[in-house]
Amino acid sequence: MEIILKKDIPNLGYTNDLIKVKDGFARNYLIPKGIAILATEPNKKIRAEVLKQKSYKEEKIRKEAETLAKAIENITVKIGAKAGTSGKIFGSVNTIQIANAIKDQFKFDIDRKKIIVDGESIKELGTYTAKINLHKEIMADIKFEVFAE
Repeated sequence: MEIILKKDIPNLGYTNDLIKVKDGFARNYLIPKGIAILATEPNKKIRAEVLKQKSYKEEKIRKEAETLAKAIENITVKIGAKAGTSGKIFGSVNTIQIANAIKDQFKFDIDRKKIIVDGESIKELGTYTAKINLHKEIMADIKFEVFAE
């Protein structure tokens, strides 16, 4: 069944994408939750018009995301955490702390939901890498160092 997504769904697609999914998934989950609509001819025409109007804005946003990605890839964010003598952190470092550190140190306002930390949680001191999903086509790697306070 062809559907048009109304929201971004990880591992499925982005807003206004025309995708094929199994009939039951569309009828029982996506459409009742308001996540998608059927891809009928009128809905496809509406989608085409919306995409045409968004293309200019999208290009501007994409260029800003590329510029931000280039700026981010060359920085290392320092995050302080309370740690024991063995180098283990009391608690863990999460995406909220990473986003706040980026904002405080470099004045880049990045949504914490767009930050993806490799592996599980960070519970030791050291240098790590996270991915930031700036745009649906642009991912940036950022290095961050966890040090003892």
